Amino acid sequence: MPHRAHLFSLRLAHGFREACLDEPYTGRRFSRDVMAGLTVGIIAIPLAMALAIASGVPPQYGLYTAFIAGFLIALLGGSRFSISGPTAAFVVILYPIAQSHGLGGLLLATLMSGVLLVIMAFMRLGRFIEYIPESVTLGFTGGIAVVIATLQVKDFFGLSIETMPEHYWDKIAALAQALPGLDVMSTLVAAITLAIMLLWPRLKTPIPPHLPAVLLGSLLAVFLNANGADIDTIGSRFSYLMPDGAAGSGIPPFLPEFAWPWQRPDVDGNPLGISWSMVQELLPAAFAIAMLGAIESLLCAVVLDGMTGKRHSANSELLGQGIGNIVTPFFGGITATAAIARSAANYKAGAESPVAAMIHAAVVLLALVYLSPLLAYLPMAAMASLLIMVAWNMSEAPKSVHLLKTAPKSDVLVFLTCFSLTVALDMVIAITTGILLAAVLFMREMAQMTRVTDITGNPRIVSAGLPEGWQVFKINGPLFFAAADRVFGELAGLSRNARGFILYMDGVTVLDAGGLSALNKLVEICRAEGTRIVIADLQFQPLKTLARAGVEPVEGVSSFYSSLDAALTEVRVRASQ
Repeated sequence: MPHRAHLFSLRLAHGFREACLDEPYTGRRFSRDVMAGLTVGIIAIPLAMALAIASGVPPQYGLYTAFIAGFLIALLGGSRFSISGPTAAFVVILYPIAQSHGLGGLLLATLMSGVLLVIMAFMRLGRFIEYIPESVTLGFTGGIAVVIATLQVKDFFGLSIETMPEHYWDKIAALAQALPGLDVMSTLVAAITLAIMLLWPRLKTPIPPHLPAVLLGSLLAVFLNANGADIDTIGSRFSYLMPDGAAGSGIPPFLPEFAWPWQRPDVDGNPLGISWSMVQELLPAAFAIAMLGAIESLLCAVVLDGMTGKRHSANSELLGQGIGNIVTPFFGGITATAAIARSAANYKAGAESPVAAMIHAAVVLLALVYLSPLLAYLPMAAMASLLIMVAWNMSEAPKSVHLLKTAPKSDVLVFLTCFSLTVALDMVIAITTGILLAAVLFMREMAQMTRVTDITGNPRIVSAGLPEGWQVFKINGPLFFAAADRVFGELAGLSRNARGFILYMDGVTVLDAGGLSALNKLVEICRAEGTRIVIADLQFQPLKTLARAGVEPVEGVSSFYSSLDAALTEVRVRASQ
């Protein structure tokens, strides 16, 4: 099926090759890529810093991620328009790793997740994004949004909390206890920044709202600090060592150095080290990162396909994401994946190819080298407001409300389960439970659709009379393990006093091992009771299942016919003999 080839293909640099090599790449297309790359690069700078801070590491590591992973994934991935870098979805996974294993543990887990993504690409698992229900994705993204917004309350109000507790409800308790000590000036900066982001879209300008909001919030913080306020900024909270050993504040204005991820510091500031026990300890987190990275990047590509009419290569995108997350940790970059909001902005700004994403990466790099002194003035309160808006946008609250109002009860149950478990426990548990619950509920609904009907007296189907003691039953729906025992049990009861019956199966599209076992039981019951069973009009898949299992007619008990008419004729002929 050519229209589904994008789900199965695997080609390194698929998006770049398709957009720039398979199609003419003109100067006009390049100029559009430059403008889009500049636009998204400017958008990405404060976001990358804010998301790194939310993940528990200094802001420069978000910038490293945006320009290294952003360039590599654009070049090597399978989507034309995706912008990759730090994203809000990862915060709930990365923050606990950073708190327990430090930067080194975070980078090692990212490296391991990259390897898992490459394995997923070569196993052609990209197509399985089709099988994740919307109720699951909306549930865990909504839960992540709540957790992210909760984590920003501390900086929004300028609260003094040394260490945030691990569990969500303990976080809420700690914030509630610290709330009476809020800093009025920090709260003012945060509130004005948030208000500008909410009101700016009404001006209908092409400038993204968070840029003027962060700029004006920073100017206000500079003014208030100059007049005696004590508003926390990136420069006051974060420091680094200069090459000569002197301490600097804010963001280091130089390129990251190569270092093995396990040589980076742990939570105590010592080199993390590497061992089999450490790998085992980080493996669940790495698996969670890989799964979320795959879901997020492929969902982003699907959204872009809908906007552009193009087709991404799912497995090629996983390969690019995997390579990006393998390389980036060696230079201090944290986990990266495609960001839906930045990718959509990239396309709306006129992007033509992955070159736009590469230019976006170059803009972030230039900002790191040349604008670091200015970035140090960004107030933490304004960054908290920015992340609250990011959380709101990623929550897709209107979609969630619509689902709650209009979806079947099973989808609502799956949504609420994923949402609650993401907030209260763990995102991996939430996704796993949600998918399993959705599968079980779907199977229950499918099983309820499978029914057996007595059509003996239906003149449109059974045109002439049947011999005495004979009946015709029709099965509609899949005969799989969840439905087969019930259906064939009903048949055994309905045919208990019959000489024989015809089983009309043109409405059965699926017969699995459970259905085959139940059918064999029914044949044995018919043999014991002296009842004949005639099976008519098998579809391809059930017929193939019976053939592979070596099922054959049993003399005097069971027989098979290609059509209902042939079965009816045979029954009448035998009865007249």
